[in-house]
Amino acid sequence: MDHPNASSEILREFIAFDSDSEDELEQLFNARENDDQQANGRRRTGHRGSVPGHRIIQRNHNDGHSRLWNDYFKPDPVYHEGLFRRRFRMSRNLFLHIANAVVANDTYFTQRRNAVGVLGLSALQKITAALRILAYRSPADTLDEYIQIGESTAIASLRRFVKGVVTVFGERYLRAPDQNDVHRLLAQNEERGFPGMLGSIDCMHWQWRNCPTAWQGMYTGHCRSPTIILEAVASRDLWIWHAFFGMPGSLNDINVLQRSPVFGALANGRAPEANYTINGHQYNMGYYLADGIYPRWSTFVKTIPCPQCPKRKHFAKMQEAARKDVERAFGVLQARFAITRGSARFWDVDTLDDIMTACIILHNMIVEENGGSDHIDFDGLTTPPTMSHTQTAEFRSFIQTHRQIRDSSTHSQLQDDLVEHLWARLGSSD
Repeated sequence: MDHPNASSEILREFIAFDSDSEDELEQLFNARENDDQQANGRRRTGHRGSVPGHRIIQRNHNDGHSRLWNDYFKPDPVYHEGLFRRRFRMSRNLFLHIANAVVANDTYFTQRRNAVGVLGLSALQKITAALRILAYRSPADTLDEYIQIGESTAIASLRRFVKGVVTVFGERYLRAPDQNDVHRLLAQNEERGFPGMLGSIDCMHWQWRNCPTAWQGMYTGHCRSPTIILEAVASRDLWIWHAFFGMPGSLNDINVLQRSPVFGALANGRAPEANYTINGHQYNMGYYLADGIYPRWSTFVKTIPCPQCPKRKHFAKMQEAARKDVERAFGVLQARFAITRGSARFWDVDTLDDIMTACIILHNMIVEENGGSDHIDFDGLTTPPTMSHTQTAEFRSFIQTHRQIRDSSTHSQLQDDLVEHLWARLGSSD
């Protein structure tokens, strides 16, 4: 993904002040210090401000910005593009594109002067601090030495950054597949031997270290510690098409599925059509590959436990291999953003939801940049239909579709057809 104007915009937005300006600001600050000391009739002890006992640390914000700019963002930086990708988890161009969008969305990231005229932190410092926490799971107070940002400011920057990412990019990079996407997914998966497959589905647990004591029983399950569950659907290119986060860890995959909106559009008749034929039988609903805990619905294809005949053994092997798409997506997400792999240290679920959602959005943006889904047309976003409560025909259609989704006989028929289909493909390839 190319953003040709990102560099020029960021150059105009984040310009470091020269040494003369620094000297003038330092003289102004020292003059005010001397006036305050004379007025009080005593020397400063270093403990001042609105909080008693709070010690003020005079950080050189301009020095931190200049160091960050020279190392990574100037035309001839110290660290090349490869190291930038490694440390920021994305290209410099994509980072600047995200930074410009977040700054335009939230004035918190605009660089300003305080009451005495001292220049504050730049947007590059705040956004870099937020990304370092997401990518490395760095404690907020460890960023001070290099970026020159305080612990509380780093945490506030993280909260505002993830909210900005969700607000600006959520509709584009975390949406259900449209008709074009469905056709592409069906074509890709048919080449793998699974016509009608839309992706694979599974759940991931995120440990919540700072879970309130009163909630720990509800959020503790088989992991023996409080966790929050993410349900996701991923395709072969690791794009995450569906993310449902926030269920307590005491639930299992079936309980999460009962609360998930993954089949909401399908039941309401808003999902794109998915018509295909397997082994002479016609189907009109796409399906997801799932593990053994999921129910026997027509929208799931599970493996066969303890297969005996060669056909079923081959089907189980192929299904379990293709189902790993979502497992790979979880692994790449946790490798890119280590905060999703370790223990969550925030106290409220809303912040954790923003963090997880922002990480998934950034993950999809990186997948797009790397060519995984660069041919997807994001301009054709559909408008949600107007809900009606008067037409009983729509309600009857909803009930009928809901029953079709949960039809176990269709599940068995689809599984048998895929067994024959994959065995026939194996024979034709020999």
